[in-house]
Formats: sequence, C-alpha cells, structure tokens
Amino acid sequence: MTQNQDKLMNSVNALVDEYRTRCLWFLREDYYPQTLADAARVLDYIERHGDKEAFQKAATLRQWLLQISSAESAA
Repeated sequence: MTQNQDKLMNSVNALVDEYRTRCLWFLREDYYPQTLADAARVLDYIERHGDKEAFQKAATLRQWLLQISSAESAA
C-alpha cells in the first residue's frame, strides 16, 4: 500500500472504532477492512446506518477513497 492508502485505511479504521456499536453492530467485534473495496463497503454501511455526522464523515473518506482509486486506475 502507498502512504496515502495507509493514511486512508487508518482513518477508516478510526471511523469503524467510533461507529462500531451504533452502525456496524452486525460485523465481528475485531473487524477492520483489509482492502480498498472492504473500506468502501464499510463506509457504505456507516452512511446507511449512521446519523448525519456519521454520514458526513464517511462521505468525506469515500471521496478520498475515490481519488486514490482513480489515481491507481489511471496509472
């Protein structure tokens, strides 16, 4: 993973920790996304099951994820 991907995944993991009990109750207690696709999926879960603040945080990370994904596919 690149440095930007590592930063993104660390941010997603922090969001998972923040919203685990409120939005991600159906995932294993020790679950963290391992790939960018997994990160996109968990951000979607947070957007769908969270409150407005959760949605906004997940949407911000999703934009970062899309930029990283687009850069990789262009390379």
